Amino acid sequence: MLKIVTQYLIFPGIIFSFFVGAMGFWLERKFTARFQYRVGPPWYQNFIDVMKLFLKETIIPRNAAKTLFITSPIINLAAVILVSVMLANNYFLNISFMGDVIVILYLLVIPSLFTILGALSSKNPLALVGAARETKLMLAYEFVFITSLIIAIIKSGNSIMLANITATQILSKPNIASASGIIAFILALFYAQAKLCIVPFDMAEAEQEIMAGTVIEYSGPLLGFYKISKLMLYFSLPLFIISLFIKVHTQSTLLKYLIFFCLYILIIFIMSVIKNINPRMRIKDALGFFWFWLLPLGILGIVLAQFGL
Repeated sequence: MLKIVTQYLIFPGIIFSFFVGAMGFWLERKFTARFQYRVGPPWYQNFIDVMKLFLKETIIPRNAAKTLFITSPIINLAAVILVSVMLANNYFLNISFMGDVIVILYLLVIPSLFTILGALSSKNPLALVGAARETKLMLAYEFVFITSLIIAIIKSGNSIMLANITATQILSKPNIASASGIIAFILALFYAQAKLCIVPFDMAEAEQEIMAGTVIEYSGPLLGFYKISKLMLYFSLPLFIISLFIKVHTQSTLLKYLIFFCLYILIIFIMSVIKNINPRMRIKDALGFFWFWLLPLGILGIVLAQFGL
């Protein structure tokens, strides 16, 4: 019993996922600060921000659909926790089950969906604009990520079990060491950028235009749930990308963790570079980028993967 509690609550469970995600978000903010010749926040800033939210009052808009308004961030966080625990247990403890890749794909849709529903339930005009933008963007980046996922599945021998996808890379070579694998990695990277609402895909929370967009009416612990969800996605999305495309085998446990953290920091750095060399896209341009550039690229990657390239 103690082992199960430790495994799912502490390491590599919820607490570990939250801590690494918070440090990943701090690294992204620190990289951004250095790009802008600033010092940036201290390493504990994200923990303080979350703590302050849980000490503040929750204000519910008068005209809001209260049940949906309250439950949306809770369901959002529950889905992210499940994804984080599943991915961490697979990567660090080799625990997996048949079809878990499809389950993870479905669970990753829930945070975006309930962010949209929470915004709609608030009845705030700016939140409605943010929800509309997030809906359009989600319909674009989800299809692109599916093509990326299909490439990884094909290269593993059509397995929908994450353990088999990682095992195939261990037995032969990482998926990224092929043309289709490189394409799939790039697509997954842009998917993570949009999923995390990072520039140039932050139009749903564009503070200069619609203040906080989808979460403008949230405060206190409910906003804290959204904040924790985002921090944990900073852990789970890079981990998913590493598991699908850059899994490296080593007998040493210490070296295994060292390789993971190096790859994790590299992905956070790449996302930060993309953020700091691009302006925010208009929603029309973002949809065109995903549908007319990345989606055909993903289809090309699927064809290449079918031919073993």
